[in-house]
Amino acid sequence: MMMSLRLTPPLFLLFLLMISGVVVSEDWDVYYTPKSICALKGSTVTMGCRYTYPAGYTVERGIWSRELVTDKEPPDLTSDPKYSGRVQYLGDTLRDCSLRLSDVREEDQGKYYFRFITTFAGGKFQGKDGVDLSVTELEVEIPDRVFEGDAVTLTCKTRNRLSRNPTFSWYKSGRRLSSSTNLLRLPSVSQSDVGRYSCAVQDSQSCDVTLDVQYPPKRVSVSVSPPGDIVEGSSVTLTCSSDAKPPAQNYTWYKGTSSIGTGKTYTINKTSSKDSGGYTCQAENIHGLQSSTAASLNVLYSPKRVSVSISPSGEIVEGSSVTLTCSSDANPPVEYSWFKGTSPKSNGKTYTIRKISSKDRGEYKCKSRNQYGEKYSAEVTIKVLYPPKRVSVSISPSGEIVEGSSVTLSCSSDANPPVESYNWYKGTSYIGTGQSYIINTISSKDSGDYKCKCSNQHGEKYSDGATLNVLYAPKRVSVSISRSGEIVEGSSVTLTCSSDANPPVQNYTWYKVDESSPVGSGQSYSFTLRFNSSGWFYCVAQNKYGNQTAAAVALTLNGGTSVVLYVVLGVTVGCGCLFAIIGVLCMRRKRRGCSTDHTKSNENIYCSPTEDTYTALDLQTRSSKDMYDTLATVHPSSPDDTYTALDSKSISPDYDTLTTARKQQ
Repeated sequence: MMMSLRLTPPLFLLFLLMISGVVVSEDWDVYYTPKSICALKGSTVTMGCRYTYPAGYTVERGIWSRELVTDKEPPDLTSDPKYSGRVQYLGDTLRDCSLRLSDVREEDQGKYYFRFITTFAGGKFQGKDGVDLSVTELEVEIPDRVFEGDAVTLTCKTRNRLSRNPTFSWYKSGRRLSSSTNLLRLPSVSQSDVGRYSCAVQDSQSCDVTLDVQYPPKRVSVSVSPPGDIVEGSSVTLTCSSDAKPPAQNYTWYKGTSSIGTGKTYTINKTSSKDSGGYTCQAENIHGLQSSTAASLNVLYSPKRVSVSISPSGEIVEGSSVTLTCSSDANPPVEYSWFKGTSPKSNGKTYTIRKISSKDRGEYKCKSRNQYGEKYSAEVTIKVLYPPKRVSVSISPSGEIVEGSSVTLSCSSDANPPVESYNWYKGTSYIGTGQSYIINTISSKDSGDYKCKCSNQHGEKYSDGATLNVLYAPKRVSVSISRSGEIVEGSSVTLTCSSDANPPVQNYTWYKVDESSPVGSGQSYSFTLRFNSSGWFYCVAQNKYGNQTAAAVALTLNGGTSVVLYVVLGVTVGCGCLFAIIGVLCMRRKRRGCSTDHTKSNENIYCSPTEDTYTALDLQTRSSKDMYDTLATVHPSSPDDTYTALDSKSISPDYDTLTTARKQQ
């Protein structure tokens, strides 16, 4: 009588318990089955009982009582001497509260109630309906087994002594029958005689007994589930129904005349067209058998075996015509839809592309659909062969390209079959092959337009030009002198700085030898020549990638005598000496196995690789009186190189002008 389930009860239940003392909730209940029992004196009866309660409580014990009370503990039948040895509690931990009462007596007649108590204070509940027990000594005897068509006699019996010629009464389901003796005769029983019978005599009434009439199966039929159309692939269950007592124990299924299975139901888990036909079942019990009428299965099915064929077969070349055809097996007939990938394209059994192009390549499928379903075909691939198109050149790295860096040009295209060869051109000049063209150390001469040509077996195509714009620091910086008429003291002179640079030079700065501060800025420097303003002038050109210093030019006033010749002779002698010194040093270093880098000692001397015939003086560290001792050549001069040019037309008796000249290419 103990239940074991413990949990702290909710707060609202505590409140209900406090105000009522008895828990009232839809979860608290006692169910009696049946609620009314008629028992023959001396027999044994079982009062079926089940109780429920909310989760969180533990049932401590249960009590069966003859009293319905709420304000006190009712007396327990198990402790009542009158029921000693006759009461047995059948309850268990599954909320069963059934009670068995043996040797039923007349004084046992009445109401019985069950009450259960939980471990929580006030957690008690008593089923108020109870079980109504009636006790009688009068009983109705019927045969153990009655068959349809049998003659049956029901007998009313009692252990009590009756008066002479007593009058009996018979009832069927509460309705009084005409018989007045202790026997009720039914000459040929049928289903209409089935029911509950009782008898009464001298104010005593028997308990009801049930008359069951047994008969072989009848009204055998087959039902189909689900009803309606049967679609192939679905599950169908055939159920055999019959009216029989006892119920039919054996069912046999037939398709046509062939036995296909047994059991009350016959299931086809996955129907197909071959399952169409007439089905019957045969029901059988101990009294006989009967077959149903045929139930027809007409299996309808959605499309299957959907496929696509391509015409013509083989290679498909851009510009040709192609037809796709969809086929399927379906009942009823289907409608067709065409898709490229997931995009709908057309309707109809065929789909034709009149003039196919590369954009038509891809995966195609058709959908076959009828009222019972739809199915897609497997995808077929259309491969369109075409010459290269959308040929383009990409440059890596992107952005600015600085002289000396590495640049890779990559050629890409759309072609089927893939491109077989790549050819590279700068302008109209062929420069290489391969999908990539790499310039490891780029220079200004690499600037220009590049394009690639892609070829396969169906044709070729050139890309648009891709421009390489190589950025570099100023180079070939030089100074030129412009004047009008003779240069005499007080005349105006303009020095112009020229260079090769990308981007263009941002800053030009002018310097005079022996002076630490700039004397001017801008590409041109103009001033009025005075005797004390003569000297060596040079410019420095600069952009964001570097700077370079031009070779200095001399403007000299020397009291009317020409100094130009002396300057030229001095430069020539100085260069010769410098060459001799450099030659000796190189030979000595070569003997030691070391390479000579004499450029480091002449960092400020500008040398043109192809055009300059002499280098600049180290103007920032030499004085004017040392200028003839510091001339140096970097590149060997050809015999016809000219170091100076004397502008004889503009030399006055009092002033001489020294200018530099470039080797003529």
